[in-house]
Amino acid sequence: MEAPVQTEMVELVPNGKHSEGLLPVVTPTAGNQRVESPRRSCVEGEGFLQKSPSKEPHFTDFEGKTSFGMSVFNLSNAIMGSGILGLAYAMANTGIILFLFLLTAIALLSSYSIHLLLKSSGIVGIRAYEQLGYRAFGMPGKLAAALAITLQNIGAMSSYLYIIKSELPLVIRAFLNLQDHTSDWYVNGNYLVILVSVIVILPLALMRQLGYLGYSSGFSLSCMVFFLIAVIYKKFHVPCPLPPNSNTTGNVSLTEVIKEEVPLEVETEAAAFCTPSYFTLNIQTAYTIPIMAFAFVCHPEVLPIYTELKDPSKRKMQHISNLSIAVMYVMYFLAALFGYLTFYDGVESELLHTYNKVDPFDVLILCVRVAVLTAVTLTVPIVLFPVRRAIQQMLFQSQEFSWLRHTLIATSLLICINLLVIFAPTILGIFGIIGATSAPCLIFIFPAIFYFRIVPTEKEPARSTPKILALCFAVLGLLLMTMSLSFIIIDWVSGTGHHGGSH
Repeated sequence: MEAPVQTEMVELVPNGKHSEGLLPVVTPTAGNQRVESPRRSCVEGEGFLQKSPSKEPHFTDFEGKTSFGMSVFNLSNAIMGSGILGLAYAMANTGIILFLFLLTAIALLSSYSIHLLLKSSGIVGIRAYEQLGYRAFGMPGKLAAALAITLQNIGAMSSYLYIIKSELPLVIRAFLNLQDHTSDWYVNGNYLVILVSVIVILPLALMRQLGYLGYSSGFSLSCMVFFLIAVIYKKFHVPCPLPPNSNTTGNVSLTEVIKEEVPLEVETEAAAFCTPSYFTLNIQTAYTIPIMAFAFVCHPEVLPIYTELKDPSKRKMQHISNLSIAVMYVMYFLAALFGYLTFYDGVESELLHTYNKVDPFDVLILCVRVAVLTAVTLTVPIVLFPVRRAIQQMLFQSQEFSWLRHTLIATSLLICINLLVIFAPTILGIFGIIGATSAPCLIFIFPAIFYFRIVPTEKEPARSTPKILALCFAVLGLLLMTMSLSFIIIDWVSGTGHHGGSH
């Protein structure tokens, strides 16, 4: 009964083009066999994966060198990013209880979605999201997956660079103690984002191995932990409500003076403003689910990280995924809760920018800005890998690795993203549209329908519980996407949205 399994694994690789590493073969019949291919081409996917130096570059020969801890760092960093800055705004438009329910639901659904991906990849031995689409639906499935990955990750990188564009000038102004706005190039966000892209992001994006970026991922996570600690600290040192035209440092004595000066009616209004909401529904709630879905998307990075994992197994990779999601879940909730309890309904769609209302020259906030800028800058190269691989899968699948092509794809992507960031009016639009379209596809719809098509009916009949659950999962994603897009379009047409979103 073992032989058909081995035959299936060989035949299910499209056109014999081994663009991604397969699962290590452990069946007895395959122990001393090697799958031969008439073409020995090394494509982009193989270029950044570890290979055994003593063997020919076949897809059964990848030997991952990335440890469990580094894999957790890489995946956590892929999950985390600019999404954490929009969650306080999401909480302000849902209330604490509804936010907690939605955050928990999306975290659990993301974990289940990764389970479907890993199980599908285990059946056919493919560790590329696009190739799973090809195995399930042929070329249309492959193109749909590649397009969704490209849009999602371009949106993610755009949001990261948008943060650089909006926050780096504030940091430079604070360091130079510039009170007034100036037109000098070194405080112009458009010039600065290009400079950072060329000097920092591009060299990291040209690395061939994703595993090496684990060190920068660990540092990036440390920066976001510092951001979380600062948000919690500031909750107890920023007065509520903020005094008009304030430039306060939020110390206790100043807060007391302000309270003595305000009339009783204003205090009553302030008490109402500074009371948390536990359940809220408004037109801005339409952005909540997309922002939260956007914050948990890591699915295009799961399979490449799985490929580079040392001693890989589905169970080990699922543990890595669950641990990464759990860590991000705690960080997300704490950052959203304390950010919301600091500014309440006054919080902007980008939390860090809201602290500019308190004191633009606050030292702690200045350090937080630097930490967040470092974190999102180091995340961009990791997110760029799946986009480049998707382009490789669509256009250059059968060609050998080329440094020229490798460099040109990364450079072209960064140029396009920089143009998008320079002309994008607000980060909320990026969060909303990308989160409402490609994120549901990558988290809900694609993993479910790939699983339904790839898992053989001999193993799980179409009416089996796992496949019925997978179909329900896909329908849920479709409903969320339709609902969120509808509300966002209504919001745009009515012209009521984006309060606090523009900077």
